[in-house]
Amino acid sequence: MDTETQHTERDLPSTPQPGPERGSRSARFTAVAAHLEGPWRKTAALFVVCLLFLLLLSHFVLQPFLIPSGSMEPTLNVGDRVLVNKLAYRFGSHPARGDVVVFDGRGSFTDEAPEGNPVGRALRSAVAALGLTESAGNVYVKRVVGIGGDRIVCCDKGGRVQVNGTPVTEEYVHPGDTPSEVPFDIVVPDGTLFVLGDHRSHSSDSRDHLGSPGGGMVPVDHVVGRADWIGWPFGRWSGIGGSGAFARVPAPGGAHG
Repeated sequence: MDTETQHTERDLPSTPQPGPERGSRSARFTAVAAHLEGPWRKTAALFVVCLLFLLLLSHFVLQPFLIPSGSMEPTLNVGDRVLVNKLAYRFGSHPARGDVVVFDGRGSFTDEAPEGNPVGRALRSAVAALGLTESAGNVYVKRVVGIGGDRIVCCDKGGRVQVNGTPVTEEYVHPGDTPSEVPFDIVVPDGTLFVLGDHRSHSSDSRDHLGSPGGGMVPVDHVVGRADWIGWPFGRWSGIGGSGAFARVPAPGGAHG
C-alpha cells in the first residue's frame, strides 16, 4: 500500500463546488432579473398600448375635461369631469341653441400664445387629454345661446333674453342670477356662436368680449365638441343634454328688424 500517496490525497484542500446556494449576490440578482424580465416587459407593453388607446380615443372620439371654475353652475360644478363628444359635429351636424360646448377661445375670448416649450406643452396636453388636470387657459365650456344669423336682445320687460324676437325662459341659469346685468342687442355672424355661462354673475363669456376683436363670437370650427355627460365624481354621473328653452325660437331671418 502506498501510504504516502494516501496521506497526500487526504491532505488536499477541498475546493468549493459551484451551486445556487454558493453563488454571488450579483449572480442571484441577475437570475431574479432574468426571471422577472418577461412578465415586467409584458406589463409595460400592455400599459403603453392602453395609454396609446386612451390618447387616441380622447383625441378623436371622447375626451374628458376637468371643470376648473363655477361659471357653469349649477349644471357643472368645480371638479367635475365632463365627457366631450368630439363626433357630435363631425358629420354635417352643427351646434344648436342650448348645447353645452367646449371650445378653443383663442381669437375670440383670449389672444394668449401657447406657454412653455413644445415638449412641456405636449406633456400637459396629454395629461389634460386624460382629464387628470385642467386644459390650457384658452379652453372654455359654455352654453350656446345664439347661432349664426340670430338676433339676441337682453333684456325684455320680464328680464328675459330674446332670441329672434322670442323670450327665452332659461331654467338652467343659476338661482338668484338674472339672465344678464349687461344689456346688449347683437346679430350673430354666420359661422359663429354666441355663448353664455349658466352662472351669469360668475361667467366671463360672449357678453364680456363684445367690443374685442371677434366680438366675443366663437367660430364654429373652434368648437372641440359637445359636453354630453358628467363622468366624475361617481355621485354626479348623468347626461348633460341640451335645453328645451329654445324650442319656440324661430329660425333666424324674419326677426331682425
